[in-house]
Amino acid sequence: MTTAPRFVAYHRVSTDKQGRSGLGLEAQRSAVEAHVAGARGTVTAAFIEVESGRRKDRPQLAAALAAARVHRAVLVIAKLDRLARNVHFVSGLMESGVEFVAADMPTVNRLTVHILAAVAEEEARMISARTKAALAAAKAGRDPGEPPPVEGAWAQAPQRASASLSEPQRASASLSAGSRSR
Repeated sequence: MTTAPRFVAYHRVSTDKQGRSGLGLEAQRSAVEAHVAGARGTVTAAFIEVESGRRKDRPQLAAALAAARVHRAVLVIAKLDRLARNVHFVSGLMESGVEFVAADMPTVNRLTVHILAAVAEEEARMISARTKAALAAAKAGRDPGEPPPVEGAWAQAPQRASASLSEPQRASASLSAGSRSR
């Protein structure tokens, strides 16, 4: 007789607002429940954390890992980025001795987890850069979707390029620009 697989669920949202609304948590619960049901397993414990994924000191994650060790269970998360968007952190977890699975891609191997963690880390970096740019634009009184103004030598580049063209080249460039604007 085989025993049903045991799982410890870990759900994380980044902000108090997400935690209060419950929408992100509900989607994570649904994904985890579907995975556990598909594996014909049981959830022995579930942990919820409202904390940035950048923080390394997450008490609920530590408790979930401890419960997984005690119950000899697999840590189940809805998506890898709910665990962390940091290669080092994910790598450390992989070496911790606790097996974990992301419900949205349960068959990935260690190499794929590392690659996906690297992609998630880069995505987090790009989100941060876009947020900083939007805040700077708003502070400067610009529409956050508007590109920053071109300044200095770059602002003069189109005039310098045009000045270096021969008369036939300028006429051709003018015609091309006109056909694009229609």
